[in-house]
Amino acid sequence: MIHKLIEKIKKTNAPVVAGLDPMLSYIPEHILKKSYEQYGETLEGAADAVWQFNKGIIDSIYDLIPAVKPQIAMYEQFGIEGMKAFQKTVDYCHEKDLVVIGDIKRGDIGSTSAAYAAGHLGKVTAGSRTYSAFNEDFATVNPYLGSDGIQPFIDVCKEEKKGLFILVKTSNPSSGEFQDRLTGGRPLYEYVGEKVAEWGAQHMGDDYSYIGAVVGATYPEAGKIMRRLMPKTYILVPGYGAQGGKGADLVHYFNEDGLGAIVNSSRGIIAAYKLEQYAHFSPENYADASRQAVLDMTADIQGALQQRK
Repeated sequence: MIHKLIEKIKKTNAPVVAGLDPMLSYIPEHILKKSYEQYGETLEGAADAVWQFNKGIIDSIYDLIPAVKPQIAMYEQFGIEGMKAFQKTVDYCHEKDLVVIGDIKRGDIGSTSAAYAAGHLGKVTAGSRTYSAFNEDFATVNPYLGSDGIQPFIDVCKEEKKGLFILVKTSNPSSGEFQDRLTGGRPLYEYVGEKVAEWGAQHMGDDYSYIGAVVGATYPEAGKIMRRLMPKTYILVPGYGAQGGKGADLVHYFNEDGLGAIVNSSRGIIAAYKLEQYAHFSPENYADASRQAVLDMTADIQGALQQRK
């Protein structure tokens, strides 16, 4: 799957992933109204509104980007109906030939970790039949339980030719409470990055590993260090736009070949119509605002990469 991701990045010239992290406050009133009229003001109605909102955005941007990243919590909050909307979203993105990064941030050990890996990336057996459940292409995982929590995912990824993005240095303001703690004179996240590179050596593609890392756009100096420590690791970079990251901050996350990183924007894309620079798009045209936000983000990143040359 890392090969497909790289091929699509090259084809679109857009190292961009759209975070499909919908909140009801992002969804235009006309979509909410229609779903509530059909299903009532119920969890089913809310989940349908999420799905319809996602579908509009996917239809508008699928030709511009290589990948999407649905955050499972935004769906889980609506219970079973929300998880149905998550599944519909994953399946529809695959229909549009998008790479799907399941933002699930799992972190457990043993059989529990193996079950998470099977459910999201692998296969499960029911009687004489085998099924892929959620069937994402990549998943995000938390490494802080050590190799016991990561190895079951890697085992499934090898079987299915799928991948991971492992949290290393996250974009949130309090990430340093633990991740920046010095041990042996170096921050903890550097050791985690080195371990990600070690895990990645178990599951290599041609030029890059199937095992990637998450390093936030809000810490560009950390990105520079991690690029050096993980030369064969694809870096998923959250924190663009709404959290303050911009193209000029991101050049060191990329290798000299212009590859090696993919940048996520969530509300900066899916709720673009609410932003001042896209205010001329009406709520009814929210998906057109999302498309323009993707075009602007791609131009920003590519412009910064060109200036580096």
